[in-house]
Amino acid sequence: MEKIIPLGVELYVNLVAFAVLFVLLWKFAFPPITKMLDQRADTIRESLEKAEQTRVDAERLLDEYKVHMAEARQEAAKVIEQGRKVAETMKDDIVAKANEEAAAVLVRAREEIQAEKRAAMAELQASVADLSVAVAGKLIGSSLSDAEHRKLVEGYVAEVGSLNGN
Repeated sequence: MEKIIPLGVELYVNLVAFAVLFVLLWKFAFPPITKMLDQRADTIRESLEKAEQTRVDAERLLDEYKVHMAEARQEAAKVIEQGRKVAETMKDDIVAKANEEAAAVLVRAREEIQAEKRAAMAELQASVADLSVAVAGKLIGSSLSDAEHRKLVEGYVAEVGSLNGN
């Protein structure tokens, strides 16, 4: 079996070679490696800072979005409420106009009925007056003069009118 531990001279040669290699690395290799690692750390730190700033901006935008959405919902609710009020007002106006028109039609119908009733009563009174004069003429047996005829008709019409009032 061979020994793993080198002999005295070999040990010193290896130590000197290691020391020279270490000094050369320390002088020429470690500074660029350290610089590269520092740059990489700076890049990572900047990336993390940008990511944090982006996160903060995103949260701010999200909060603004939520505020805008709440405002938009409130505005939409106001518009809907105004539309409902306008529709309710329009409905009330339409109903009121329809009621007014119905009342006007009813008043006109009553007036027309009254006018027709008066016309029918006047026609009936005239017919009754003519019939009365004819019957009276036959009963009396003689014809009446024009003045007597008018007096008789007016009296009869007044009598029928007073009976109609009851």
